[in-house]
Parts: sequence; C-alpha cells; structure tokens
Amino acid sequence: MPHFETHFTLEEARAWLPELRKRFEKAQQLYAEVSALRVDHERVMQLIQANGHAPKLGPFEQRLAALRDVLKEVVQAGIEIKDVSTGLVDFPHFKDGEEVFLCWKLGEDDISYWHTIEDGFAGREPL
Repeated sequence: MPHFETHFTLEEARAWLPELRKRFEKAQQLYAEVSALRVDHERVMQLIQANGHAPKLGPFEQRLAALRDVLKEVVQAGIEIKDVSTGLVDFPHFKDGEEVFLCWKLGEDDISYWHTIEDGFAGREPL
C-alpha cells in the first residue's frame, strides 16, 4: 500500500525545479533571519510570560509565518521537504513498482538520484 497520495514522474519532478530554486533561496534567507531572531524571541517571551501579558506578533513570528508561506505550496503539492537549510526535498515516485523518493538538493543541476523510503539521503543512488 502506498505511503503517499501524490507520486511524481521524473518529468513532473523536474518541472518543479525552477520554482523550488526560487522558493528555497527565499526560504534560506528567511530561515537565517528566523534563526538569528530566535534567541531574542525566547528572552522576550520569558519576560512577557513572567509579566502575564499576551504576546504580540513580533519579527520572529512574522519571519516564521513568511517561511511557512513560501513552503506551503510545495508541501501541498506532495513534495517532501527534508531540510530547509540545504533545500533538500524528496518527490514520492514509483520505480519498478516500488515506492521510492526522487531526491534533489538546492545547488544540484538536475534530479539525478533516488533512494528508498527507509534509506533516506545516505542511501542515494544515481538514476
């Protein structure tokens, strides 16, 4: 029984690459901003909670929401985001009747690898 509702042909996955490149470049920028704001956010939240005040939507939450928005359509399309910081994604795919992932990472020119669901990135093999 398939694990995923959506499966991609190699051609369908490749068609996503230009859009994924754009989205992950933006996502990486937002991810860096979120990471930089995290420590300050945690300090502010501790102070707010200690004072009993309701938190306001600050820069951390705004950047986090923007990051979610950038990646939302990718996830809704059925693409598995494995690592935002490196732009690593997996496309559910059937290879010789077996459910596997086509694997791509930002910076790679094309989808050139696949791996089993169990093996993950470490088990990548050339197409």
